[in-house]
Amino acid sequence: MTSSSNARDRAALAGICLASLMFGLEISSIPVILPILESTLPADFRALQWIMNAYTIACTAVLMATGTFADRYGRKRVFMATTAAFGVTSLICGLAQSAPVLIAGRFLQGMAGGAMLTCAIAIISHQFPDGRERGRAFTLWGVVSGVGLGFGPVVGSMLTALAGWQWVFLIHVPLTVLALVPAAVGIRESRDPQAKQLDLAGIVTLTLAVFGLAFVITQGAELGLFLSLGLAGLALASFTAFLFVEKRAPQPMFDFSVFRIRRFSGAIIGCAAMNFSYWPFIIYLPIYFQSGLGLSAEATGLLLLAYTVPFMVMPAISDHLLRRHGPQLVVPLGMLTMAAGFIALWLGSGVAEPGWSTVLPGALLAGIGLGLTNTAVTNTTTGAVPSNRAGMASGIDISARLIALAINIPVMGLILVEGIRRSLPAGLSGVLDASQLQALATSVAAGNLGALPQSYPALALHDASGAGVHAALVQGFGWVMLYGGISAGLLAVVSFVIFGGFRLRAEGGAVATCAVSAEPEG
Repeated sequence: MTSSSNARDRAALAGICLASLMFGLEISSIPVILPILESTLPADFRALQWIMNAYTIACTAVLMATGTFADRYGRKRVFMATTAAFGVTSLICGLAQSAPVLIAGRFLQGMAGGAMLTCAIAIISHQFPDGRERGRAFTLWGVVSGVGLGFGPVVGSMLTALAGWQWVFLIHVPLTVLALVPAAVGIRESRDPQAKQLDLAGIVTLTLAVFGLAFVITQGAELGLFLSLGLAGLALASFTAFLFVEKRAPQPMFDFSVFRIRRFSGAIIGCAAMNFSYWPFIIYLPIYFQSGLGLSAEATGLLLLAYTVPFMVMPAISDHLLRRHGPQLVVPLGMLTMAAGFIALWLGSGVAEPGWSTVLPGALLAGIGLGLTNTAVTNTTTGAVPSNRAGMASGIDISARLIALAINIPVMGLILVEGIRRSLPAGLSGVLDASQLQALATSVAAGNLGALPQSYPALALHDASGAGVHAALVQGFGWVMLYGGISAGLLAVVSFVIFGGFRLRAEGGAVATCAVSAEPEG
């Protein structure tokens, strides 16, 4: 490889890593400002959920379309356009003056971010065809992404303190320019000469299914049983239609045949597992740390850093283990470590006097598990198919992540509210009806406990000190932690079985060292 080619590759990787840095910052810095948005916009608990979930649902809506567009019209071209769009939509979010406008801006930002990330993974796979070089590139990409994810809470706290919450979004405008310059210089254009046509029916049916399910989970308590069941039925019908369309379309966006490749399918379970536990929980952690543990905003930022920083240092270790033992051991191991972290969090939150020291070990362990899993699954999904299918593979990879995230953000919120409702002081059930108890539990889940007596005078008689409501909040978070631990543990077992257990042990090394054939492995 010539020096000029090496320079272009370095520039390409720099642009891609900067774009991924923005994507990582956007995920982990926003939860820090949610308590501020609650009072300044203002936004209730449901609106806070949608501020996060509009982004993930929008990402899901464009992922597979982006893979098709990138394969057909050029991965570099689509990456440049979507990265620029990410900067513009970040500007819209930063200028928002109300919760509905911010939610709409987040949806547009999610569309741009999901498309940008899909192209980034596909470009790395094509730009570095050699398996070893691709492994190094993905490792560096994972480290930089980890910097964004790991330092997002601190960056978000600093920007909010120095310039206001708006700059958590506005910072992406100059970062976009910094990413576009090396990307324009270094990325070599690539496309799939046999790229399929845009599968509009598949995109619409999948998006409706994910949005419908997330909407029912988030708003179901307010909609009533009949309407909730109807919307759930429509979501199920949309998903059934999606499966029907994809099986019969001449050029489907979702090629189900790739799931016969054990490495691909086992890694996809790992993609989903991270978003059954780790990432949706980060949205609620600031509420737990501040209202549950009574920590200051600064201490909350530092403890969130402990939750995310281990993700930064694990990609190189994950890549090393991947080369030695293969994904069939590394991916389930990472998920089991995540599960152990959540169980440790649950145990630490259940002691007589929980504090930062009782939850720190679980936070660190969960982050280590995420770092082990993330790099391994990304390298495995893209390496398990031919390079000209990289757009499709990366689209399915990120779809699995974000569909799981879009569903589990409201699922965790539902578990939190239900856990709180069942743990409220017993005396309240005699003076508040079911709908009032539900509303109180939702208000408690938002974390602003000091304002509750004004809205619920019954608390003055049945919980004057606020200790009962506070205990209910902590109990609700315990339910969420237990859910995250059990989910990650069960999916680890499923992934290990799909990989074939020890039967597939290191066929000449891990998938990181060579591109694995896309032929089914049985």
